[in-house]
Amino acid sequence: MPVRPSIAIVAGALATGALAMAGAAMSAKELQAELAEQAAQAIEETGADGVEARFVSPSGWPSRHPILEGGEELDENMRTRIARAVAAVPGVGGVRWADGEVRAHSGGTEYTPTHCQDDVDALLRARTIRFEESRSTIDSASQELLDEVARALRPCLGSIIAITGHTDSSGPEPGNLALSMERAQAVRQALIARGIPGDGLRTRGVGSSEPVEGLAPTDPANRRIEFSVVATEPIAISPIDLPGAR
Repeated sequence: MPVRPSIAIVAGALATGALAMAGAAMSAKELQAELAEQAAQAIEETGADGVEARFVSPSGWPSRHPILEGGEELDENMRTRIARAVAAVPGVGGVRWADGEVRAHSGGTEYTPTHCQDDVDALLRARTIRFEESRSTIDSASQELLDEVARALRPCLGSIIAITGHTDSSGPEPGNLALSMERAQAVRQALIARGIPGDGLRTRGVGSSEPVEGLAPTDPANRRIEFSVVATEPIAISPIDLPGAR
């Protein structure tokens, strides 16, 4: 049975992948700059002054979900017009004002946060993603489970999803670490093949260092994959603040 990952797992997943993701981070910054430039032009075309679209997530990562700052003196019709103009820029996701409510509408439909973490945990509570013996090749019997995991994660596209590989303590730990990482990467590729964007997937291998609570480190049940949905920025819709949402 998988243990719910802690915040420490999240931090480790991000840190472990930092160097390997250097090239991707550069591309993200370039995209961030391009979106900011196009958003600034869209804001200018509305005739507004003193409004800026910041494409940065709360954790400081480049994001395609901008926060609009400034414009406190503008009426709600103009604020709505600005938000819609920015949302219309190709590639832009959810838009909100820095002084607005988190609640947002898109075409009159209210967005309600999903619970992808709980859904995935429920799937893995009774079943395990299995691999060929001492290899990172996913067992054919686990393909259907991966289909279900991908469906459970899809409502949270735009999130950072950490994939952590675990082994039992049989065999030397350097080999366990390498195998757990290779298996996490194999699951990442399987999810990408099922339509989950790779830029939100982080992999981490911890070998046998984090056994399931209550199990001996040698127990084969420690061989598992865990998922952690660590940030939710939905990209299925492009919401903007409700008029007057301050």
